[in-house]
Amino acid sequence: MQDHEPLTGHPRPGFPRPGLLSTLQAYGGLQTGAARALRRQQSLGRIGPLEVRLAQSAAEVRQAQKLRYRVFYKEGSAIPDPARLLARRDIDAFDAICDHLLVIDHSESATRIGRGPAVVGTYRLLRQSVADDFGGFYTASEFDIGPLLARHPDLNFLELGRSCVLAPYRNKRTVELLWQGIWSYVRASGLDVMFGCASLDGTDPAKLAQSLSFLHHYARVPEEWRASALPQRYVDMNMQSKESIDPKTALRALPPLIKGYLRLGAYIGDGAVVDYQFGTTDVLIMLPVSALNQRYIQHFGSDGERHAA
Repeated sequence: MQDHEPLTGHPRPGFPRPGLLSTLQAYGGLQTGAARALRRQQSLGRIGPLEVRLAQSAAEVRQAQKLRYRVFYKEGSAIPDPARLLARRDIDAFDAICDHLLVIDHSESATRIGRGPAVVGTYRLLRQSVADDFGGFYTASEFDIGPLLARHPDLNFLELGRSCVLAPYRNKRTVELLWQGIWSYVRASGLDVMFGCASLDGTDPAKLAQSLSFLHHYARVPEEWRASALPQRYVDMNMQSKESIDPKTALRALPPLIKGYLRLGAYIGDGAVVDYQFGTTDVLIMLPVSALNQRYIQHFGSDGERHAA
């Protein structure tokens, strides 16, 4: 399981982003005070030896960066720039202003191999209050989210990104723990809307026509939550008629992460974006808390206590 959203490719010229200080902090695994404000020492959930919680130290942030590099660059088709190649970590300035959600394996075998508990899954979380102070959301480098945010000035948005899981752990248990952690974080932080990019492998939209068209016809975002790909990067997702698509076949062909978002009740934004650096085609995920499938709220608990340690 992997998804490099929202930090895909390079920002367009003039796009606001964290500055040099944040970049230097990110290389050390350091986080700004604003990003550390919601650190919680207690576990957000646990199943057997696997625990989900926020990174508590620079060393743990660096472990998440190493995991991302392994999944995106060594296993996947992403092309590292010289800085990432030298560091053998997936790093950018946004690491310093985000919270890093970790799934940690405390089993004896994992601890022995890594000389400590192993980070086997991660998600990067960026709250709107922090993004507003440090250059905005990176999703804006692919999608025009400004009008969306302006339509909902009283809501708090959370950007989900840089999710990945180590290959042996790509199973229901690990994914469930990640979502347990996200849901606990959302509840504790008073957040109203989750969003981010999700990726389909490949840079030829024509070869992804069935998947993109299925998402366009069956999961298209309501106008209230609509945001479109930037005009210069916009790829029309409506490539096949609704009548020509077998929904079951198309659904099975989607990446597991996107299927998971859809099960939760997510919508898909308008248009896709090709990311040549990562070898993917990206779509925008919109998941208002009000649209969450009630079955999953009941599953995790209204206060996120289902797998609380």
